[in-house]
Amino acid sequence: MKQWYHIDDVSELDSPQLVVYEERVRHNITEAIRIAGDVNRLRPHIKTNKTPEVARMMLEAGITRFKCATIEEAEMLAREKAPDVLLAYQPVGPKVARLGKLMDAYPSTRFSCLVDHPVAAQAMAAHFASRGTSVEVYIDLNAGMNRTGIVPEHAGPLAERIRGLKGLRLAGLHAYDGHFRDPDIALRKRACDENFVRIERLAERLRSTGREPVIIAGGSPTFPIHAQRRDVECSPGTFVFWDKGYGDICPEQAFLPAALVVSRVISLPSEGKICIDMGHKSIAAENEISRRAWFLNEPDAALLSQSEEHGVVASSSDHVPGDVLYVLPYHVCPTVNLYSTITVIRDAKVAGHWKVSARH
Repeated sequence: MKQWYHIDDVSELDSPQLVVYEERVRHNITEAIRIAGDVNRLRPHIKTNKTPEVARMMLEAGITRFKCATIEEAEMLAREKAPDVLLAYQPVGPKVARLGKLMDAYPSTRFSCLVDHPVAAQAMAAHFASRGTSVEVYIDLNAGMNRTGIVPEHAGPLAERIRGLKGLRLAGLHAYDGHFRDPDIALRKRACDENFVRIERLAERLRSTGREPVIIAGGSPTFPIHAQRRDVECSPGTFVFWDKGYGDICPEQAFLPAALVVSRVISLPSEGKICIDMGHKSIAAENEISRRAWFLNEPDAALLSQSEEHGVVASSSDHVPGDVLYVLPYHVCPTVNLYSTITVIRDAKVAGHWKVSARH
């Protein structure tokens, strides 16, 4: 019996190559809407797929709100006529003007962005006010990742500052809590809920001043947790392709792996080792070596080392050069960014190609 990842015409597919199984992508979009409970509470992050075709699938499924991390991703969504796009990044320097130009070019799309510092807020306000327009902003909250954002307890004065600036309109709050990654959903939920109390206190403070802030919260690990809260927009991203990393961390979520790297054996350097054509340029390499690649058709194999074009793998199987390995990335998002095109698989056959138009 053929495994789900088997490609009938794989002999015609060059490697290394990123392949996506279209039926599984559609399943994952449907499942995300089911978890959210209401399509209007879903604001998926486009950073994972970066492709117009997947954006189109989401729009066809009724999703109208999106999140992205780069101007390129925002423009790709606007070209597909996405109604509402949040740039989940605080624009500084030339990015402020680039956002303004994007808003001019696509007036039918409602753009917004993040802000977490009064200096950045002032610079944005000055730019947009000078143009006689304004941009909606969400205060980016540091929910514990210590990557970006302002801690909720200190965000009140920033909210007041934004309200007094011509050129900015305060839309709400944004909190990404990707550090809650316990595989036990009960422990993950407890930590997430305890942390969210701080965000809700800030929201109540803003409500007391006559503002009803929109709250955008979470990523993939906390998606089903925030989905249970009333009036919170959820913004998972990886769900659309899924990967080995989140599959291990989030076993309670019924998303299907939908993106793989097809690789081939190119050499047999020594007993118990094979070399494949999957180096740093072919799969996300930011994790330590044992958490980069999972070999679906040889689960006992282990990646030992990588260089730019080569990967050395421990393997107890008999191989010859040309053997195909189906590789599930531990982190699919940066893996996608390594490819200019995706090969689409439909009914176990190559069905076409998608351009990764929002790379970099």
